[in-house]
Order: sequence, then C-alpha cells, then structure tokens
Amino acid sequence: MDIFGKASQQEPSSKSIAKERLRLVLVHDRASISPQLLEDLKEDMLKVISTYMDIDRAATEVTLKTDEASVALMASIPVIKINRI
Repeated sequence: MDIFGKASQQEPSSKSIAKERLRLVLVHDRASISPQLLEDLKEDMLKVISTYMDIDRAATEVTLKTDEASVALMASIPVIKINRI
C-alpha cells in the first residue's frame, strides 16, 4: 500500500484493456485462413525448399498453431539430402 492507503497495483486502465482486446481480435483474425490458402502456402514453401534439398513431400506437415498471444506457422519437413550448390 502507498501512503494514501491504496493498493500499489492499480486496476488496468480502459486503454490497456482495449489494447489487449484489439490484440486478441487481430490474433484471431490472422489465424482464420482457409484450408486452401494453407495448402497453397505449403506447396509454395515446398517448391522453394526443394531447390536446396531433397525432401519427403508425403511426410510433410504444415499447420497453424495459435495461442492467446500469437499465431505460428509450424512446418515439419523431413530432409532426405541437402543439395550442394
């Protein structure tokens, strides 16, 4: 407590609450992509990666992981051989 008898931690301001809500809305919005868009993204990534290494396309997995704070693109791409250029 401070000298006026108030708790040292203040309640969050409406500005900080609004900012947090907006952040959550943006995270949710970013995560809402169509399965076709995710598949197109996967194909584009594999095309580029294939120029540098041989990969197992059948075992490749690409997903979006979301939590309260962020969205992450997760890719598991088994590498068979790295091409030396």
